[in-house]
Amino acid sequence: MASPKKGKYNYHRPLTDTIIKLDSIKDKKLLRIKDTVSTKGTKSNNTKGIIGKSDTSSKKGKNELAAEIKGNADDSTIVDKVHNILYFYGRARVKYEDVEMDADYIRVDQKNHLIFASGSIDPRTHRYIGRPITKQGKDKPVESDSLLFNYETKKGKVYNPASEQGGNYISGGQVKKLNEDEAAYRNVLFSTCDKPFPETDFGIVITKGIGEKKRIISGPAYLEIEGVPIPLAVPFAFFPKPDTRTSGVILPTFGEDQKLGFYIKDLGYYIALNDYVDMTTQGTFYAKGSYDLNETVHYLSRYEYSGNLSLSYGSHNYGLQGDPPTKDFNITWSHSQNSNASPGSTFSASVNAGTSTFYQNNPAYSNYNLQALTQNNLSSSIAYGRVWAGTPFNLTVSLSHSQDLTAKTVTLNLPTFNFNMSTLSPFDSKDRVGPQKWYQKITVGYSLQGTNNINAIPESELFQGNTLFKKMQNGLEHQIPIGFNQTLLKYFQFSATANYTERWYFQSIKEQYNRDNLIDPTLPTIDTVGGFKRSGEYNLSAGFSTKVYGTMNFKKSKLKAIRTVMTPSISFQYKPDFSDPSYGYYKTIVSNATIPYPATYTTYSIFQNGVYGYPSAGRQAGLNFSLDNTIEAKVKAKATDTSNTDKHVKILDGLTFSTFYNFAADSFRLSPISFSGHTAILHQKVNISFSGVFNPYESKLMDSISNGVIQKYSHEIDRFTWQDGKLPSLQSFSISASGSLNSTSFHPHNTTQAPVGSNMQNMTPQQQDRLALLNSDPSAYVDFNIPWNISFNYSFTYNNNVTNTNTTNTMMISGDFNLTPKWKIQYSTNYDLKARALSSATSFSIYRDLHCWDLSIQWLPFGYYKSYNVTLRVKSTILQDLKLSKKSDYTSSSYFNQ
Repeated sequence: MASPKKGKYNYHRPLTDTIIKLDSIKDKKLLRIKDTVSTKGTKSNNTKGIIGKSDTSSKKGKNELAAEIKGNADDSTIVDKVHNILYFYGRARVKYEDVEMDADYIRVDQKNHLIFASGSIDPRTHRYIGRPITKQGKDKPVESDSLLFNYETKKGKVYNPASEQGGNYISGGQVKKLNEDEAAYRNVLFSTCDKPFPETDFGIVITKGIGEKKRIISGPAYLEIEGVPIPLAVPFAFFPKPDTRTSGVILPTFGEDQKLGFYIKDLGYYIALNDYVDMTTQGTFYAKGSYDLNETVHYLSRYEYSGNLSLSYGSHNYGLQGDPPTKDFNITWSHSQNSNASPGSTFSASVNAGTSTFYQNNPAYSNYNLQALTQNNLSSSIAYGRVWAGTPFNLTVSLSHSQDLTAKTVTLNLPTFNFNMSTLSPFDSKDRVGPQKWYQKITVGYSLQGTNNINAIPESELFQGNTLFKKMQNGLEHQIPIGFNQTLLKYFQFSATANYTERWYFQSIKEQYNRDNLIDPTLPTIDTVGGFKRSGEYNLSAGFSTKVYGTMNFKKSKLKAIRTVMTPSISFQYKPDFSDPSYGYYKTIVSNATIPYPATYTTYSIFQNGVYGYPSAGRQAGLNFSLDNTIEAKVKAKATDTSNTDKHVKILDGLTFSTFYNFAADSFRLSPISFSGHTAILHQKVNISFSGVFNPYESKLMDSISNGVIQKYSHEIDRFTWQDGKLPSLQSFSISASGSLNSTSFHPHNTTQAPVGSNMQNMTPQQQDRLALLNSDPSAYVDFNIPWNISFNYSFTYNNNVTNTNTTNTMMISGDFNLTPKWKIQYSTNYDLKARALSSATSFSIYRDLHCWDLSIQWLPFGYYKSYNVTLRVKSTILQDLKLSKKSDYTSSSYFNQ
């Protein structure tokens, strides 16, 4: 028999006389005690052998089996057959039908169908450990200090429970379970804080109440913050516990705007149409007559698609009283499709369009987000793709939009389509045996693209009259590439290509000089001519390339070797002169000589306004030279590296030089020498790219007089710089460096890759609600798990046109760092190194994690959007509108920098 544990529990301990011999007949009653079975230190997960079936004969039919109580414990298990009681000690677990229970101590009274569970006091730490955790069916687990449960009637009492239900937490007090769907509450705390009672930061104490499956009906209740009762009480209350989305009113916030007056912000109503679609209507109303309206629809079909659509409209009067208001609108739509929903086809949408002044006149819409307020363009794309399995064909159809907010112009593509055939070998056979013959290596491809385009029209003219038809340009472009590759003499790669491009247009242009042009009669007048026109062009190329390896070894050094790989290539390229009159693609116009204007002539292409360009003028027949370099280092493995594998580090990746020499040109046959390169440092965390152009020709500096002022200009001479002992001049150069570093950058750890298709389709409803909140307000989420993070982007450009040079030198920095585990500071700024000045797009943010609350402070210290904003909010998505805000008055005034 296992010795009983000392504590606050009273256990049945039958006594057995092990000295006196009892008669098996006379002492039959006493011998029943010896039937008690004791098992000490049971660690098996299967204890059916010591646990019988529960007595449920009154409820079970003759043909029905009685349910078994299964249990086990790490420390010990005691079976009292006299009283039909089971005792489980140490990390015990009991299961009966759909009820599962874990606790440090569990007592099962099979005679009365009662289960008692509790924790125990740790003798070393004197803390209460092993609290009971109970789960029934699909209900959420309930943690408690102790409980008494009738597993037949499913009734019981729970002391100091702690359970989460739909984002809400119930803890403390007592709960009496009346049946499977109802429970009586007494002095329980209803909260959005997941801290166990009594450490809960914020909640409502329900003195008496009834909890049902989808709601809690409460008697007297009062507010409690940090354990301090607040004199805010109600005689009765109703708390919903929906397991589905529920419609309801969205409470507003109140404040004052310096220009628009007092306001009621974000008053609205949420409508849960069904499990797949919901709708949110919100409005902001100002005392002086301005208003904002917003309608947002979220939709989701799990494992198929998801998206949201938002329509916004605003009417604001920032001018004098009586002036007409400024009206703005904006539409956003995002749609994504699960890759497994429709194999072979895809559909996606990302739309952001509206009036150019929407974000400036509606700063509250983006929660005063500096990036949204200072953006210069909007863009949209709606795309459908189709791939025919087993064939080389695929199709993409898209609608796109781009909008310049500064110039207030709009560009539309309605629509654009691409039909492609991947390259194939027409002379090769699927049943071929042996290596390919030379003609079987010939490849052919095909692509067709078409578009209807409206380019950079003023925003105010977009919906006027026949703008879409008058200014729409369209065209089709066919491309047929033919290629051939062959290895020659083992080390040389020979390649030949022939490309043909055919363009179809439904309009062309005609130019003519008009002496009646009073502005500048030397400029021709351009007319659009309707009708089908085509153009075709081709080019040929053939060349060789190879690879040259060089290695420099080092002894007695961590650096074992440096290897360089050079890839020189030379090719001959040919393209005819398509400006020849025989093609009909170009025309020449001559003006009449009229005093004081001399005769002039101009050659132009009738397709020069075409959406896919036009055949180029000038004959090309020359050699193209290029040299690509890759430099790599081999570093000895560290002594701590058990694999003993040398490390390869790229020093320079893709340093390329290229130029072209045109034998068909009458002058300036050598093109400018271009170069580019890329590398990465700090374990590939910082990327560095550079490029530039060298001019191989001499330039002569000359003077001219304009409006009585001497001006310098340069004239290029057809003479190489090295003929005068000089190097080619640097015409342009740019270098950029970007990277993102954080506390884990230099200590990488293994991460589990998310499975394919793990997106919103696989999220729980709570995760989807949280993501929707973060998308609407990114500042609602701050990651305190990363102590520091910094992102930067450095850019330097240099341009030299002989007469003067221009340079730009800027640095963008953003990041955050933790002052303490609960305090974080974020920053973002642009710094002009040349002007030695910070840009107006400088912002700071301070965040304080208050567990179930968040405190955030946003500050724009200077500039056009100088402001501050202090917000205290509840983290819970259910109470996302419960927040306290204090912000400075926003004004779109250029004098706000004072």
